[in-house]
Amino acid sequence: MDAEQRLREKLRKIEALFAGAATAGEKAAAGAAAERIRRQFSDTKSREKAEEFKFSIPDPWSRQLFTALCRRYGLRPFRYTRMHRQTVMVHAPASFINNTLWPEFQELSDALSAHLMIITERIIREEVYATTGEADEIPEPARLR
Repeated sequence: MDAEQRLREKLRKIEALFAGAATAGEKAAAGAAAERIRRQFSDTKSREKAEEFKFSIPDPWSRQLFTALCRRYGLRPFRYTRMHRQTVMVHAPASFINNTLWPEFQELSDALSAHLMIITERIIREEVYATTGEADEIPEPARLR
Protein backbone atom coordinates (compact mmCIF):
# COMPACT_ATOMS: atom_id res chain seq x y z
CA MET A 1 0.00 0.00 0.00
CA ASP A 2 1.49 3.37 -0.98
CA ALA A 3 1.50 6.52 1.17
CA GLU A 4 -1.52 8.06 -0.55
CA GLN A 5 -3.61 4.91 -0.04
CA ARG A 6 -2.62 4.85 3.64
CA LEU A 7 -3.67 8.49 4.01
CA ARG A 8 -7.02 7.80 2.34
CA GLU A 9 -7.63 4.84 4.67
CA LYS A 10 -6.72 6.93 7.71
CA LEU A 11 -9.13 9.68 6.64
CA ARG A 12 -11.92 7.10 6.24
CA LYS A 13 -11.23 5.71 9.71
CA ILE A 14 -11.31 9.17 11.27
CA GLU A 15 -14.66 9.87 9.62
CA ALA A 16 -16.04 6.52 10.76
CA LEU A 17 -14.96 7.31 14.32
CA PHE A 18 -16.95 10.56 14.34
CA ALA A 19 -19.94 8.86 12.73
CA GLY A 20 -20.14 6.48 15.68
CA ALA A 21 -19.43 3.36 13.63
CA ALA A 22 -19.88 0.31 15.81
CA THR A 23 -18.48 -2.53 13.71
CA ALA A 24 -15.43 -3.05 11.53
CA GLY A 25 -17.73 -3.29 8.50
CA GLU A 26 -19.25 0.09 9.32
CA LYS A 27 -15.82 1.60 9.81
CA ALA A 28 -14.85 0.48 6.32
CA ALA A 29 -17.85 2.19 4.73
CA ALA A 30 -16.86 5.87 4.45
CA GLY A 31 -19.96 6.76 2.46
CA ALA A 32 -22.19 5.26 5.13
CA ALA A 33 -20.24 7.16 7.79
CA ALA A 34 -20.81 10.47 5.98
CA GLU A 35 -24.52 9.69 5.71
CA ARG A 36 -24.73 8.92 9.46
CA ILE A 37 -23.07 12.26 10.24
CA ARG A 38 -25.53 14.05 7.93
CA ARG A 39 -28.39 12.37 9.82
CA GLN A 40 -26.85 13.39 13.16
CA PHE A 41 -26.62 16.96 11.88
CA SER A 42 -30.23 16.89 10.71
CA ASP A 43 -31.44 15.49 14.04
CA THR A 44 -29.43 18.07 15.99
CA LYS A 45 -30.73 20.86 13.76
CA SER A 46 -34.32 19.89 14.56
CA ARG A 47 -33.65 20.01 18.34
CA GLU A 48 -31.14 22.85 18.61
CA LYS A 49 -31.09 26.34 17.15
CA ALA A 50 -28.32 27.07 14.64
CA GLU A 51 -25.75 29.67 15.61
CA GLU A 52 -23.23 31.58 13.54
CA PHE A 53 -19.63 30.42 13.96
CA LYS A 54 -16.51 32.20 12.74
CA PHE A 55 -13.37 30.20 12.00
CA SER A 56 -9.98 31.63 11.13
CA ILE A 57 -8.01 29.09 9.11
CA PRO A 58 -4.90 30.70 7.60
CA ASP A 59 -3.50 27.62 5.86
CA PRO A 60 -5.15 27.30 2.41
CA TRP A 61 -5.06 23.46 2.44
CA SER A 62 -6.72 23.28 5.84
CA ARG A 63 -9.30 25.88 4.80
CA GLN A 64 -10.08 23.88 1.66
CA LEU A 65 -10.46 20.74 3.78
CA PHE A 66 -12.74 22.54 6.26
CA THR A 67 -15.04 23.96 3.58
CA ALA A 68 -15.24 20.57 1.85
CA LEU A 69 -16.12 18.87 5.15
CA CYS A 70 -18.81 21.48 5.83
CA ARG A 71 -20.33 20.98 2.38
CA ARG A 72 -20.18 17.21 2.75
CA TYR A 73 -22.43 17.45 5.80
CA GLY A 74 -24.88 19.90 4.25
CA LEU A 75 -23.48 23.12 5.71
CA ARG A 76 -22.88 26.20 3.59
CA PRO A 77 -19.52 27.80 4.48
CA PHE A 78 -19.32 31.50 3.59
CA ARG A 79 -17.70 34.79 4.52
CA TYR A 80 -19.13 38.27 4.52
CA THR A 81 -17.93 40.90 2.07
CA ARG A 82 -14.55 42.36 3.06
CA MET A 83 -13.72 39.52 5.45
CA HIS A 84 -10.25 38.06 5.20
CA ARG A 85 -9.87 35.04 2.95
CA GLN A 86 -8.85 32.95 5.97
CA THR A 87 -12.24 33.54 7.62
CA VAL A 88 -14.93 30.90 7.20
CA MET A 89 -18.42 31.38 8.63
CA VAL A 90 -20.92 28.56 9.26
CA HIS A 91 -24.49 28.41 10.61
CA ALA A 92 -24.99 25.22 12.63
CA PRO A 93 -26.00 23.93 16.05
CA ALA A 94 -23.22 24.42 18.60
CA SER A 95 -23.20 20.76 19.64
CA PHE A 96 -22.63 19.64 16.04
CA ILE A 97 -19.73 22.08 15.64
CA ASN A 98 -18.17 21.25 19.02
CA ASN A 99 -18.71 17.48 19.08
CA THR A 100 -18.41 16.50 15.43
CA LEU A 101 -17.35 19.03 12.80
CA TRP A 102 -14.43 20.79 14.52
CA PRO A 103 -12.88 17.70 16.19
CA GLU A 104 -13.17 15.72 12.95
CA PHE A 105 -11.65 18.59 10.97
CA GLN A 106 -8.72 18.82 13.41
CA GLU A 107 -7.94 15.10 13.13
CA LEU A 108 -8.29 15.12 9.32
CA SER A 109 -6.16 18.26 9.08
CA ASP A 110 -3.45 16.76 11.28
CA ALA A 111 -3.35 13.60 9.13
CA LEU A 112 -3.24 15.59 5.90
CA SER A 113 -0.58 17.99 7.22
CA ALA A 114 1.64 15.11 8.32
CA HIS A 115 1.31 13.52 4.87
CA LEU A 116 2.07 16.81 3.08
CA MET A 117 5.10 17.39 5.33
CA ILE A 118 6.55 13.97 4.47
CA ILE A 119 6.08 14.56 0.74
CA THR A 120 7.49 18.10 0.91
CA GLU A 121 10.57 17.05 2.87
CA ARG A 122 11.26 14.17 0.49
CA ILE A 123 10.99 16.38 -2.61
CA ILE A 124 13.20 19.09 -1.10
CA ARG A 125 15.78 16.48 0.01
CA GLU A 126 15.84 14.84 -3.43
CA GLU A 127 15.61 17.92 -5.65
CA VAL A 128 17.03 20.88 -3.71
CA TYR A 129 19.36 19.91 -0.87
CA ALA A 130 19.79 16.83 1.32
CA THR A 131 19.40 18.67 4.63
CA THR A 132 15.88 19.97 5.22
CA GLY A 133 16.02 20.96 8.90
CA GLU A 134 15.38 24.37 10.40
CA ALA A 135 17.98 27.14 10.30
CA ASP A 136 20.80 26.88 12.85
CA GLU A 137 20.30 28.75 16.10
CA ILE A 138 23.31 30.79 17.21
CA PRO A 139 23.90 33.21 20.12
CA GLU A 140 23.20 36.86 19.46
CA PRO A 141 26.26 39.05 18.94
CA ALA A 142 27.38 41.21 21.87
CA ARG A 143 25.84 44.66 21.79
CA LEU A 144 27.96 47.81 21.84
CA ARG A 145 27.20 50.19 24.68
